[in-house]
Amino acid sequence: MVWKISKLFKEFFESERTGGLLLVICTVVSLFIANSRFGEMYVNFFHLKLGGLTIEHWVNDGLMTIFFLLIGLELEREIYKGELSNIKDALLPFFGALGGLLVPAGIYMIFNYGSETQSGFGIPMATDIAFALGILSLLGNKVPTSLKVFLTALAVIDDLAAILLIAIFYTRGIILMNLLIAVFIFVLLLVINKLGVKNLFLYIISGVVMWYFMLNSGVHATISGVLLAFAIPFDFHEDEKSPSHVLQHFLHKPVAFVILPIFALVNTAIFINSGVLGQSLIQNYSLGIALGLILGKPLGIFVATFLSVKLRICELPEDLNWKVIFGVGILGGIGFTMSIFITLLAFDDPVIVSGAKLTILISSTIAGVLGFMFLNLFLRGEN
Repeated sequence: MVWKISKLFKEFFESERTGGLLLVICTVVSLFIANSRFGEMYVNFFHLKLGGLTIEHWVNDGLMTIFFLLIGLELEREIYKGELSNIKDALLPFFGALGGLLVPAGIYMIFNYGSETQSGFGIPMATDIAFALGILSLLGNKVPTSLKVFLTALAVIDDLAAILLIAIFYTRGIILMNLLIAVFIFVLLLVINKLGVKNLFLYIISGVVMWYFMLNSGVHATISGVLLAFAIPFDFHEDEKSPSHVLQHFLHKPVAFVILPIFALVNTAIFINSGVLGQSLIQNYSLGIALGLILGKPLGIFVATFLSVKLRICELPEDLNWKVIFGVGILGGIGFTMSIFITLLAFDDPVIVSGAKLTILISSTIAGVLGFMFLNLFLRGEN
């Protein structure tokens, strides 16, 4: 069995690869400015209010909704027609993702169960698609197609889990009326979809209204992006002309080259004090995040896929072996975007938030370097 690769997947892979490299640059720039003499001015800028929300909130609750809309559109396509449409093909990355979720969360809870930081269990469960594919792309043509598909499918399933985590565990103070209005708009869009209405503008305008009520409901506003994605028509027969395909194609580059870089600039503006840094990295929440990402991710992904194949639940593609599966598992420890996003929802204490962000950056860097070195060694040995 060798997985095939679709045209839209290639486009997605290319945009995520370049976008991942841009994220690295924006992170370095943000850290540099935050720790320069302009640092205080730079950080305060993101706390300025516009229309009742700070710039930081507009980015994390507004722009990131568009990011989640793209994730939803990708999930919709993968489930209906892509790499996850065949249950047998989807089982391997599904089990890999499941192991990569449970083991890191378990490691985190070993250090933090019963403490004020136990709510951060979702942080090491996340994988950043852009960064992971960006590192994988550095290995060039020797990367098997099936490995690209496996990592992408695993990260997409990972994102779905993150969305569910946010909806279930990181929702506070429900305002029922606003939530019901948001749900009503979603149901109405589903009905319009079933009636065959394909006017993309109508769906987007309705999605903005749904976002407003979701923002003021207590459920995180980004969930509205995912709901909107599944309400937008997907046409099997005229795939490239369907509203879902058109919007997904349009959003790839703005998300990769504008929205995620802005997210990085806003959320990695961290003051680094050597004394505070050393202290924050030995806290229980930091140890849980670091070990969850660096150790838990590869172990969880490898063990779960290995057992699922040995139990004959699914098959390992012909052009893959267990060494490269473990290498991809290491890349799965690159949390970054999603991990930082969950950090902002899990913690209120600014000191803990900054410490967690630093731990995520360091851990993700280590996972990226180790994953690249491991795969470079064993992929080179096969070619």
